[in-house]
Amino acid sequence: MARSKSVLTEARQIERAVTLINLGARLQVLESETDLSYERLLRLYKEVAGKSPSKGQLPFSTDWFMTWQPNIHASLFLNIHEYLNKSSALDEIDTVIKAYQLYTEQMQAQDLEPLLSITRAWRLVKFVDNGMLTMTGCCKCGGQYVTHPHEIARHYVCGLCNPPARAGKGKLSGRFTAGLADAAPAALAATGH
Repeated sequence: MARSKSVLTEARQIERAVTLINLGARLQVLESETDLSYERLLRLYKEVAGKSPSKGQLPFSTDWFMTWQPNIHASLFLNIHEYLNKSSALDEIDTVIKAYQLYTEQMQAQDLEPLLSITRAWRLVKFVDNGMLTMTGCCKCGGQYVTHPHEIARHYVCGLCNPPARAGKGKLSGRFTAGLADAAPAALAATGH
């Protein structure tokens, strides 16, 4: 019985790793979220992706999430993640995977390019879990946005309610702002917020 249980566990680990690879996760994410050996993950990555994994370090700074467009994307993802976290009994990495899939569906529905990779989304959740980032409500629209933990919450205004002066100058930026303004409420409505 113990032998068959370990085979099932290994099969789940492989399935999870394949899903992450198909979503574009870096090898470091797979190592952190599965119990498979580095060698097996490397072979699996090459087989699934058809190429060797990218080299280099994972993003380690919270600053990327604070810039205008990435903040809106990260906030959309994290709202979906938080809803799934509260409403389902998934393992943490499976919650990240499902939230990321829903995020990319919203981007496709709005004909927008996702700025958030699965690796950045995973890292964002780690930053929030470690208290390096948090969610703060916008005092104008009431939406929840990714912020530093010491943000003055009472006067916080999000990037959609108060876009930077350079936003919306080009055709693409205007479409981006309008698309995200539509995507955020649609995604939150789909998750029940």
